[in-house]
Amino acid sequence: MTYRIAGLELGGTKCVATLSSNNGNVLDQATVPTTTPDMTLPALSAILARWADEAPFAALGIASFGPVGLTPDADDFGFITATAKPGWRDTDVLGGLSAPYDVPCGFDTDVNAAALAENRWGAAQGLDDFAYVTVGTGVGVGLIVHGAPTRGLGHCELGHIRVARLAGDTWPGHCPYHGDCVEGLAAGPAILARLGDRPLDTVDDDDPLWTGVVHALAQMCHTMLMTTGPRRILIGGGVTNGRPHLRAMIEAMVRKSVAGYCPLPAEPFILPPALGDQAGPLGPIALGCLALEGGTSLP
Repeated sequence: MTYRIAGLELGGTKCVATLSSNNGNVLDQATVPTTTPDMTLPALSAILARWADEAPFAALGIASFGPVGLTPDADDFGFITATAKPGWRDTDVLGGLSAPYDVPCGFDTDVNAAALAENRWGAAQGLDDFAYVTVGTGVGVGLIVHGAPTRGLGHCELGHIRVARLAGDTWPGHCPYHGDCVEGLAAGPAILARLGDRPLDTVDDDDPLWTGVVHALAQMCHTMLMTTGPRRILIGGGVTNGRPHLRAMIEAMVRKSVAGYCPLPAEPFILPPALGDQAGPLGPIALGCLALEGGTSLP
């Protein structure tokens, strides 16, 4: 049976509201700038209300930039927590947006949701162990182990691991929390900060700048392979979508780094997401589908 699913993807620069069938067929989509909670959340609520007036939706999925609270019985469940984005810390995303609707609701990080969308409709179909990485405003990782996103003290934050630096590179990095973590070295704002007044569109694909970006991301992938062993790593986001040659560079560096210690697929395993720019927007649709099928719903 076909159902209408509503989904909200909250990103660092924009939010995408998607109305879709449960087979991933997009029926309507709207974009709202991510400004302040007092402006952005009411705009998203208005879109949901319009869709609900047209015809009820069967489930709601909400995927947000983070960190977010994902423990259902915790006080911060459904909240954006220690984010570096000004004005958004301790914002109750789930409660305000879902309150008017008595439907199953799924909530997770934006990258976990995108990973689940790729698992349902894209390049991770049939896989129980894989990773979805986005390299854009930040570096986020949706790490899927035995068919579910990792959980524990918090959700996966591999973009904030510390990595070895290239020899002679003493640039302090751009992360406000960790300086030279992977995000602080490879995310879009870090790249722009490192360039200074030099425009990004003047940087060639073979510029040494990319070696540092690839070095950080490859070490993060090496870490994943040595911990949870993803069978495939999908890398999307504005940085790698804009410079697709980076994926092959990352894989080559990962293979060299692993050095035959563990078996790697003979074919390329660091790939672009099959859903392209729709991986993120379809993420909350996947969350809504899972909630409708008996997954996480509001307490």
